[in-house]
Amino acid sequence: MAIRYIDIKQEVLSANDGLANKLRVRLKEHKTLMINVMSSPGAGKTTLLLDTIQRLREQLRIGVVEADIESMVDAEKIEQSGAMTVQIRTGGDCHIDAPMLKPALDTMNLDSVDLLFLENVGNLVCPAEFDTGATCSIMLLSVPEGDDKVLKYPLMFTVCDLLLVTKTDCQAMFDFDLKKLTTRVHQLNPNMKIIPVSSKTGENMDAWISWLKERREAFIKN
Repeated sequence: MAIRYIDIKQEVLSANDGLANKLRVRLKEHKTLMINVMSSPGAGKTTLLLDTIQRLREQLRIGVVEADIESMVDAEKIEQSGAMTVQIRTGGDCHIDAPMLKPALDTMNLDSVDLLFLENVGNLVCPAEFDTGATCSIMLLSVPEGDDKVLKYPLMFTVCDLLLVTKTDCQAMFDFDLKKLTTRVHQLNPNMKIIPVSSKTGENMDAWISWLKERREAFIKN
C-alpha cells in the first residue's frame, strides 16, 4: 500500500495567503498603509514606534496592532502616545498570520488610519513565514545582537524591504561591523535598504521618517 503524503504546512500557508491578499485589498480601499514590523525580542520595536508616532502625529493618523504572547505592556505604552491601538494576545503562538490579524482590523475604523503598524511577535523565524496582508515589511536588528544574524536567519532578511539597525548609540561597546553586515545582507537581498538608527540620540531618524513618507505617497498614488 502506498504511503499518502499530506503537506500540512503548504495547506496552511495557502489558506493564509488567500486571506492576506483579501486584507491587502481591503486596506488599499481604505487607503491605509500597513507595515509589518519584525525583530527579535528587545531590538527596540516599541521604542522606535513611540518615537515615530511622536514625529508624525501632526501629519498622519497612526494606528498600531500590538502582538504579544502575553501581557499588554507595549500596547499600554503605545495607547498613551495617542495612536489607535489594538492588542492581540497570541497565547503561545510565535507569529501573527492573516486569520489572527483580521479580528483586530475588524475592530478598527480604517478610514481614520493613514499609517498602520503591525508590531509582530518578537522572533526572527516564524513571523517571516506568514503573509499578514501588509504592503511592506521591515525588520529591526540591534547592535547587541551582532552582525552575523543574516547568516542564521536568512528568510527574515529576504522577505523584508528595509532593515533598521537599532541601538547604534552603543556600538562602541560591541563587536559589530556594519560594513560586514551590509555586505552579507546585499548578497542575500540586493534591494534591501539599510538605515542605522538610534531612538536615544535621534541618529538617522529623519531618514527613517522620510522612507515612511515616500512609501505612503507611493501607496496612495498606485
